[in-house]
Amino acid sequence: MKKKRHWGWNLAIVCTLIICALAFLAHVKNWTKLRNDGLRIHSGVYRTELKYSELDSVKMVPRIPHMERIHGFSAWEMEKGVFKDSVNPDNRVSVYVDNLLNPKIRIVHHDSLLVYLNFTDSLETAGMFDALENKIDSVRSHKSH
Repeated sequence: MKKKRHWGWNLAIVCTLIICALAFLAHVKNWTKLRNDGLRIHSGVYRTELKYSELDSVKMVPRIPHMERIHGFSAWEMEKGVFKDSVNPDNRVSVYVDNLLNPKIRIVHHDSLLVYLNFTDSLETAGMFDALENKIDSVRSHKSH
């Protein structure tokens, strides 16, 4: 006598796998948009909006410092999430790193808050760095006049 399989469990498993795959795909890439007034970064459930006037500095760094993860995830060379700043534990650091092996853009905003950002393609990261430097220089030159 054959046992009857429950199609409901099979459907639940398939739906769970589809949801997990979609969540992974949503986080696998950083989506950025340079706007007139600021930068928008989006990766899955993580989102940061920075106004150019609030940026203190941008710098290329070879690696991110050791930090304690509050929430987020790591997969292969990716690191995404919110971390505790090792220097100032009250500060939260947003990390949007697609490739830990490539240089990252270190953005300081609001005097001491940090964002680390890079893309899988190092040329795309370099292009974003140049664009941010130009935007910051433009904002500073407008303030000085």
